[in-house]
Amino acid sequence: MFDAPYRLNPQVADEVLSPGLLIFRDLVQKNIETMIAIARGADRLRPHVKTHKMAEIVRLSESKGIHKHKCATLAEAEMVAAAGGVDVLVSYPIVGPNLKRFAHLIRGYRKTTFRATVDAIEAARMLSEAMTGLDRPVPVLVDLEVGMGRTGIAPGEAAAELYAEIGRLPNLVADGLHAYDGHIREMDVEERRKNTVSTRQPVLSLLETLRNRGFEVPRLVLGGTPTFPIHAALDLPGVECSPGTVVLHDDGYATKFPDLPFTPAALLLTRVVSKPRPGRLCLDLGHKAVAADPAGPRARILGLDDAKPIIHSEEHLVVETAHADELPIGTPLLAIPTHVCPTIALHRFAGVIEDGAIVGRWEVTARDRVVGL
Repeated sequence: MFDAPYRLNPQVADEVLSPGLLIFRDLVQKNIETMIAIARGADRLRPHVKTHKMAEIVRLSESKGIHKHKCATLAEAEMVAAAGGVDVLVSYPIVGPNLKRFAHLIRGYRKTTFRATVDAIEAARMLSEAMTGLDRPVPVLVDLEVGMGRTGIAPGEAAAELYAEIGRLPNLVADGLHAYDGHIREMDVEERRKNTVSTRQPVLSLLETLRNRGFEVPRLVLGGTPTFPIHAALDLPGVECSPGTVVLHDDGYATKFPDLPFTPAALLLTRVVSKPRPGRLCLDLGHKAVAADPAGPRARILGLDDAKPIIHSEEHLVVETAHADELPIGTPLLAIPTHVCPTIALHRFAGVIEDGAIVGRWEVTARDRVVGL
């Protein structure tokens, strides 16, 4: 049932509830190995766990030599630590009660190094105060705004002053620079490269300024998935590339960035639940099972290349296809999500596929805001 690389034994479709998340383990492993090859070494990687949120994928990455991880939530940070991850960067502002929880995680997971980011002096001071009582300083990176317009401080003199202030504050140690360029999404590879290089230049200038002033800048965490190979080509000590989507990949990136040599490894099993009129199929793949962004098709249904989405609501996906008459009610289908990151968070568990069979079940641990401690 279904063609390679998504072969499933017939009994899988008989057993899996729909809509259901399936992870093809061999494809995940291949994507990790490809990521390491592009980075030219596992030590040059700090992949973002927000895509998969799974302890098993952290363990698989660690087994391949990837010992640095990046996350957006404290739940993701705890998931990494609980899975045995030795180094995790929280690349999101930590404020309010989350400061206390961050300190709690540092105390609770002694074998893991937790790093934070800040983009303002007041944020650094709040973090410093909240870390009082720890027996080790918290490594802190300056988050740089390079075009996303979400968080960060422009890579100029104010950023240099912030870096210096971190080094003066108790309980903190200045640990490097973080620059996420997720706004760079040109399909043309050369245009993407030019934009990445020009956007990165002020960051490298700041790095040079800091080092000329005698500051240690041990790491430079750069980029996301579209710009990953471009940053990976940079010959500079301390570079850590932080792609995320590539571990599972999705149809959105596969379509827009065909130069990225990764294969979607997380698919959704759905079924035909109704045929309301000729040429139409209703699938149980509503946006409570597949991410409701982007605005276009939210999934590509394997074997139905002509499928045109007509209605997408909470529990229903209605498509028009010339093959509707060929598919009886109850027919199982596989769909590749367009945006895998929020899709994964909609599922509590994923069935793990190897050689066409289900060999296990992985929990989407960090889909929750609080994990354990």
